[in-house]
Amino acid sequence: MTKVDVLFNGYAGDRVAGTVSLVRDGDTTAIIDPGMVPHRAVILDPLAALGVVPDDVTDVILSHHHPDHTMNIALFPNVRVHDHWAIYKKDRWISRPAEGFRVSEHITLTETPGHTPQDITTLVRAGDVVFAFTHLWWGEAFSDDPRATQPELLQPNRDRVLEMATIIVPGHGSPFAAAAAPRMGAGR
Repeated sequence: MTKVDVLFNGYAGDRVAGTVSLVRDGDTTAIIDPGMVPHRAVILDPLAALGVVPDDVTDVILSHHHPDHTMNIALFPNVRVHDHWAIYKKDRWISRPAEGFRVSEHITLTETPGHTPQDITTLVRAGDVVFAFTHLWWGEAFSDDPRATQPELLQPNRDRVLEMATIIVPGHGSPFAAAAAPRMGAGR
């Protein structure tokens, strides 16, 4: 059974921290966006409580390359790192497009530019639920993205993700139901 745990709910405002998540699917133990947080313990302590040590982690997935989503990759020394165009492990760079790439049986990457041209969304099927780990939304309270480099692509890619997902795990907030996802121009 695929297991999904949000280790830390991110935030944005006067301070910024990325949402950090754990997905376990068969032999794959993946961390999504191990970025800026107030201290490393907010990643490591929940992992330990779930019985996972950093050496157990097999994969790190990055929604994009901003430091608030990448800062703590080094906590996980034996991983494959996935981004929009490659897999990296130690000194190996294996080029591949993210679109449709399967990290494991129930973890799939899809290209969703908008915040940056290189953004990806991680789709995770856990039973009847499909989680979308994405920076298309900063959080449930954010309909717009003031830092988007391609704002014209945000809503089309949001619509694409909403066709697949039931739960949105945003870049800087708590998970929310896809049905409650804010549309562009609807406020904050």
